[in-house]
Amino acid sequence: MESILDKSTLKNLIFDLGDVIIPIDLTAPVRNFAMLANLPEDEVRAIWKQHSIWDQYETGLIDDDAFRNHVRQLLKNDQWADEVIDTAWNTVLLDLPIERIKRIKELKSTYRLFLLSNTSPIHIRQVNRVLTGMDQPTLEELFERVFYSYDVRLMKPSPEIYRHVLAEAGLVAEETAFFDDNGANIKAAAELGIQAVHVQPPMTILNYLENI
Repeated sequence: MESILDKSTLKNLIFDLGDVIIPIDLTAPVRNFAMLANLPEDEVRAIWKQHSIWDQYETGLIDDDAFRNHVRQLLKNDQWADEVIDTAWNTVLLDLPIERIKRIKELKSTYRLFLLSNTSPIHIRQVNRVLTGMDQPTLEELFERVFYSYDVRLMKPSPEIYRHVLAEAGLVAEETAFFDDNGANIKAAAELGIQAVHVQPPMTILNYLENI
């Protein structure tokens, strides 16, 4: 569900993070934890789903230490160092194309820029490490404001998270574009009057930003 942007009213751009700014592989963490635990991947995926580890962490119901301890308990390995768990968890993040960051930086002079992501603190720290290593600004420096699910205790596609962003940043929905790779997230934003753009392969965010 993709709307054509009305550039005559456009003042604000809200970006998703995963598969919009940085490519991700959602299957990688489970695959890597399965290898570490010497368990079948399907079994680890079932455990993950049953206990909603991902959602609990990304909505801030558990913190970093509780998340890591939960992983140790569920996969029955209390010897794993924090770094081992963080590294496996961060395999979801693929190489970040620097052109996307450069294009977003160019847009700062014309639009108010925001980030809205279902994510976790471990992932955000890693993305910022990658950006710093590329001599680029951190996410918090790149955008006027960042809205992380674990901070606001809400997740897309809940309408409440979009209302929260609009209210907190003082944005008018119709003057705001939202770029996300998830159809449900796009639908929820569009229903609130936001100009919602579904970023879908083989296109990347750069294609959608060409003419604004």
